[in-house]
Amino acid sequence: MKLFRASKVVLMLLCLMYFITYLDRVNVSTAAAGFAKDFGLNKTQIGLVFSAFAYPYLVLQIVGGWVSDRFGARRTLIVCSAVWAGATVLTGLAGGLTSLLVARVLLGLGEGATFPAATCAMSRWFAKEMRGFAQGITHAGARAGNTVAPVIIAAVMTVYGWRASFYVCAAISFAWVGLWALTFTEYPSDHPRITRAELEAVPAPGPRPQVAWGPLFRRMMPVTVVYFCYGWTLWLFLSWIPQYFLHNYALDLKKSAIFASSVFLAGVVGDTLGGIVTDALYRRTGSLKRARSGMVAVCMFFTLLSLVPLLFVHSLYVSLACLSAGFFFAEMTIGPMWAIPMDIAPAYSGTASGMMNTGSALAAIISPVVAGQLIDRFGSWELPFVGSMVLMGFGIVLAFRMQPERKFETQGPVEAQARAGV
Repeated sequence: MKLFRASKVVLMLLCLMYFITYLDRVNVSTAAAGFAKDFGLNKTQIGLVFSAFAYPYLVLQIVGGWVSDRFGARRTLIVCSAVWAGATVLTGLAGGLTSLLVARVLLGLGEGATFPAATCAMSRWFAKEMRGFAQGITHAGARAGNTVAPVIIAAVMTVYGWRASFYVCAAISFAWVGLWALTFTEYPSDHPRITRAELEAVPAPGPRPQVAWGPLFRRMMPVTVVYFCYGWTLWLFLSWIPQYFLHNYALDLKKSAIFASSVFLAGVVGDTLGGIVTDALYRRTGSLKRARSGMVAVCMFFTLLSLVPLLFVHSLYVSLACLSAGFFFAEMTIGPMWAIPMDIAPAYSGTASGMMNTGSALAAIISPVVAGQLIDRFGSWELPFVGSMVLMGFGIVLAFRMQPERKFETQGPVEAQARAGV
């Protein structure tokens, strides 16, 4: 059956992984209504709990990408997923602010290499014309995790308390570890159920070249900065949207969860559509500049435009519409953005995507804390979105500096090896 072709099974496993990783990341946003009360935390302290995940996550992006390129996505993700599942259990066992922070740091350690490792797997399992779709649909899985997390966590909290919500998430994570270990092979040619047609469509495996760190870092820097601009809005939404509806409009926990899930659902659609559109643009025009950079700039502009009414109209349903539209357009950038490391440096896709994702990881450290401080100091839940609008403006300008059409090249033996592996 076509549905169960090896490449589609791999894609479904990766979608499931993205779903689970974001379920485990953002469950804390809804659970904060419980543990903040138990531990007597203010908004700034809650912001620290949200951002603690991102410190090791930032550090491990590049290292994790290199490990994936060097040792493969299979082993990397087995180890990482076991660590993040254990960290989720520890979050439920936390006894105060300090233990919460420790558990979140451990979660960041476990999830730090996951997306670079997944990109490494995609570069080996999917053709160039499918990269935007593969990245878009897997990140749609992540946003699906965002979407269901508020409702699931709120439902479990209502009956069993906030600690039980983390135990449920941990059980799902451990189940995925077993599925991945039993199903995935590093190269398509090693899979027992691979078809000849699938093998002909994917890149031939080549030697693993030595990473030219300095030149690759400089080449990826514009991409990383643009992804920071996007990441600021992403982590503002993931961290504070459930609390935004809960406190800004005085909703109860269940209603705030439904409104937050509605916003995140728009991201699911945006991720999926963004991946489809970027690949369609590339097939139609043959231009990576239009399909990647141009699309990112346009979507960032509409994100900025969508958020402007929040500053002038205080209405529950206007806010819902603006936040949903803003998140939709922000997520439409994901397909093209995550395809860019594979376009620029296919032989180093894990490392290159790790470099790019340090932008989002850095934003994850700063954005939730700054938002919490602004809310504590000024009592305004809309003020944090000003930062999103400003950074989206920078992202629009910088998007055309990414140059995905110019493939990364080095000099000497490394260049020869890299070309052999493309």
